[in-house]
Amino acid sequence: MTTTPLPSSQAVLSPRGPLSTAILQRLTASAQKDSPAYLQLARSTARESHDIANDDDLQFALFLLYAVFYGSLEQLSAEHEWDADLIATRRILEDAFEKELRGRVPVPALPEANADEVARALFELAGAESGPSLSRYFAKKATLEQAHEFLMQRSIYTLREADPHSWAIPRLRGRSKAALVEIQSDEYGGGRPDRVHAQIYAATLRGAGLDDNYGAYLDDVPAITLASMNTMSMFGLNRRLLGAIVGHLAAFEMTSSIPCRMYGDGLRRLGFDEEVTDYYDEHVEADAVHEQIAARDMAGALVEDRPELLPDIMFGAAACLAVDGWMGDHILESWSNGRSSLRGRRAA
Repeated sequence: MTTTPLPSSQAVLSPRGPLSTAILQRLTASAQKDSPAYLQLARSTARESHDIANDDDLQFALFLLYAVFYGSLEQLSAEHEWDADLIATRRILEDAFEKELRGRVPVPALPEANADEVARALFELAGAESGPSLSRYFAKKATLEQAHEFLMQRSIYTLREADPHSWAIPRLRGRSKAALVEIQSDEYGGGRPDRVHAQIYAATLRGAGLDDNYGAYLDDVPAITLASMNTMSMFGLNRRLLGAIVGHLAAFEMTSSIPCRMYGDGLRRLGFDEEVTDYYDEHVEADAVHEQIAARDMAGALVEDRPELLPDIMFGAAACLAVDGWMGDHILESWSNGRSSLRGRRAA
């Protein structure tokens, strides 16, 4: 199947509540403001939210604060990257989000602090049955409209693939650093710009008739999709959470290969050609190799060098599986009940 790509568009930045309204106004303003109302809004929003992972206003505000550091959205000026009040606001939201994750995400018993036991524990965690499978549904039942929704949802991370985990590179040493760089080198195409995974995914979007500009579907995705990206950004940008981002990447790589095969199969079933399936076909083989490197040479070696990071490594892995699982559950539940998994204009 070949479809005509939609016209390219700039990301739509529509606030989702009072906090994200204030943050967006600040990030798109050129002059300093004397009274940062968003600080107080951040405190009250974090205090009053009963489900931070699904809080549209909070997750969008946090996403915007991270986007300044990535340079993802051209509307957000780089001059705000080190704005002290914005960083203080981000810390308020991060503290609340991290507290919720540590309270909600079940973490298994800690293994012994050696590479073999850590790898074994990570594989057991990643292999645990977690309920209905979005990838199996996609392979056998997803409609063309649902396939488009899925590609839109995943674009928030995948058009920046590997970037959140790369924040860990300067903070690692020795074996774990070499292992992470080996994984990331593949993610960034091994020196071939056309094989950078984010670029391959952009080709997938174009081949499916979708917009490949970053953030083109930002206004369409729900809070839990933003929470998945925000989890990675929070772990990656905070040096104190080094163990968590390493654990997150390990779990991410260890649970990618088989689902990617199913997503590729589902796209072929719908008539899409290699241009669209290439991204998923690439990950079937690549991530089968990466999972071994991530578990033993990266996470396992880091524990042997810095055993105090073991609890956060296991927490980061568990958080990856939990948050991405919540996102998958939202999509699957929506489709199973005849609803769109998107919000706003697309869902309508």
